[in-house]
Amino acid sequence: MSLSMSNTALRNTVRRVATRQFSSAASKSSASSSNNAALLAGVATLGGLIYYNQQVAAPSTALEQSEDALMSTIKKSVDDHIAAEIEAEKQKFATYWPRSILILFGPPGAGKGTHGPKIEDMMGIPQLSTGDMLRAAVAAGTEVGKKAKAVMAAGGLVSDDIVVGIIRDRIKEDDCKYGFILDGFPRTLVQAKALDEMLAEEGAAVTKVVELNVPDEVLEERICGRWIHKKSGRSYHVKYAPPKSMVTGDDGKPVAESMKDDITGEALMQRPDDTATALVKRLGGYHSETVPILEHYAPKGIVKSVNANQKMDGVWGEILAALARGAK
Repeated sequence: MSLSMSNTALRNTVRRVATRQFSSAASKSSASSSNNAALLAGVATLGGLIYYNQQVAAPSTALEQSEDALMSTIKKSVDDHIAAEIEAEKQKFATYWPRSILILFGPPGAGKGTHGPKIEDMMGIPQLSTGDMLRAAVAAGTEVGKKAKAVMAAGGLVSDDIVVGIIRDRIKEDDCKYGFILDGFPRTLVQAKALDEMLAEEGAAVTKVVELNVPDEVLEERICGRWIHKKSGRSYHVKYAPPKSMVTGDDGKPVAESMKDDITGEALMQRPDDTATALVKRLGGYHSETVPILEHYAPKGIVKSVNANQKMDGVWGEILAALARGAK
């Protein structure tokens, strides 16, 4: 209902609405939260007084304003204040609490390409690939990127120091504020120790190491049937997770031209080393390099093993359990 108010009447309305706002806040607050309730009431009163100064104290003719509109103005002031408090809490969390720094391990075909993006979405932190970071640093022309470009131009291998430097630069970006997932690094014990030293300088540390376990004899079928969407890293399999577009030929094998990404419709690809012959060598290297890294982090109580030789829902359930704070 529209009300025609004198200055005195409007002042009384402001007081009445502020009191109502306080009562509502207090009823929803525990004794330990009484300060917050009082703060809400103060903000509500402030909102009303701002409204009064703008609409009445300024030179104007008679004012007609509904009480609902006045409530809306005050509520916005309260909502803005609550949003500011939430943001302040988030900033404090990011500053003083440990970030979620996860290393994801698994042999070729274990499911990192399938579950990594799901972890990324669930936790709201980016999955960082050393290859992607290296290319981005070179393209951006950063100091570390220039060093990497010079080494690659000379046909050399990028050193651990350069890779760690690229990671150091990348994790300072805003999307890594609450943490990040490392995929493909560290690959050796020396790299793991270098990573630990760099994170310690930043006041951080690896908080979780998750290994996806699959018996070697199961991996050949997985690897040789795998197709990848290069840009996103999404992974498909001709038997276990085929793309919707897949068409098979008379020989029962997929027609290459039909292999398209479900989301973008772009062509999928098979990695040149996704063959049975290459797999034997890759698995040998993986086991010899990974075991020492897991043994390095095991005393910290942060290494979690996941049985990745089961249905996807079961794997995901174990991953969630492994990621939970205090998981044993």
